[in-house]
Amino acid sequence: MTPMVDLGFLLITFFMLSTNFSKPNVVDLGLPAGEGGTEINYKNQLTFVLGKDNRVFYYQKELKNLSVKDWKEISLENLNISNLITSYKKGAPSSENFTVIIKPTDDSNYKNFVDMLDEMTLAQNERYGISDLKKEEEKLYTQIIK
Repeated sequence: MTPMVDLGFLLITFFMLSTNFSKPNVVDLGLPAGEGGTEINYKNQLTFVLGKDNRVFYYQKELKNLSVKDWKEISLENLNISNLITSYKKGAPSSENFTVIIKPTDDSNYKNFVDMLDEMTLAQNERYGISDLKKEEEKLYTQIIK
């Protein structure tokens, strides 16, 4: 019995040392150095709201003038979002300051959030932020998903 236990531990040790461990996939996030945020002109930003059932909405309007009709829905498939970001960035008054705001809701899933970060990489847009929905946006979101 003792040689069998020794052989078992040798095999376990051998397989542990000879196996390639998977490396974690990470995304580098550039975080601001100071506290507080900067105000971004709404024409230089595009806001995405991640909702339930894999639904993604976007808008480009000031929050005080925002209504349900301003929210447009888009699919996460076929590079739709990266092409959309690129086109809005080209039409922005200051394309070097163009920022994408990603706002996941409590109903959204983690996969869609990761897919949005992948779309940022595909669109080669380095300026983006992650935020919570504001009260006005939450009201509009609940109207849309009903």
